[in-house]
Amino acid sequence: MNEYDEECLRIFLKRQSQLFDEPVAETLEEAEAFLEDCMAAVVGSLKEVRAYFEENGADVEGMSDEELEEASEVFPLPGGQYLIVEG
Repeated sequence: MNEYDEECLRIFLKRQSQLFDEPVAETLEEAEAFLEDCMAAVVGSLKEVRAYFEENGADVEGMSDEELEEASEVFPLPGGQYLIVEG
């Protein structure tokens, strides 16, 4: 699997409703294909999450780290990493 390991895909499958009204994937393979299609990113820290959003034109300057982590596009992963999925 690409940069999305099995644990990342399982977390996305389990929590995809935080971003989407209806499921976009039902299997690990579908989840991986969806994440690749929308160019989801895995980053190593909240600092990198903030940088990602800033680079993509989002105004996150006034957001606390907690607010950033709770954004619907952000999926916390084990080990301090984050999956960012833009819906």
